Amino acid sequence: MPDQSEPAAELFPLLIAVTPSPAERLRLAERLDGVAPLLLVADLDELRRLIATPQRLARAAAAPPPAAPSTGADDILLIDSARSTARWRDREISLTRLEHDLLACLTTEPIRAWSYPELHRSVWRDEGRERKADVQSLVKRLRRKLTELGTGVTIVAVRGVGFRLAGHQQPGTPDA
Repeated sequence: MPDQSEPAAELFPLLIAVTPSPAERLRLAERLDGVAPLLLVADLDELRRLIATPQRLARAAAAPPPAAPSTGADDILLIDSARSTARWRDREISLTRLEHDLLACLTTEPIRAWSYPELHRSVWRDEGRERKADVQSLVKRLRRKLTELGTGVTIVAVRGVGFRLAGHQQPGTPDA
């Protein structure tokens, strides 16, 4: 920690990137090489552990874990992109990168029916391999997780088009 009397001009820049994807962290490291010191972490919890002061770490270890926040909006599916999780009321599930990206895509316009090619481009980020089986398999896994979570949210097939989100209130993201 710098001394409080130290002028701000003496401080050095530090870039911090938070992404759960190892491939994305590697890409960022390559693109930002030499720009400034770079700290790459998978999620905000990891970042907090790395930058916490020793006094805060000791207090955190002694204190009981905080209760889950009560938002008053219990029936909203929360998607935490930094931690790659989905939360419904007091329950939470982990999502793979593909599951997270599919759910995030579907929630951007929840009423809209997304075509297979659109979903494939948004989730896998490639133009040429628009395979329906990839999307169908991922939708099946994500449906199972949403059911385990107990939400009223599901992914429904739209004949001749693709998929859309159904049975939900507007999903949200937690405050950072």
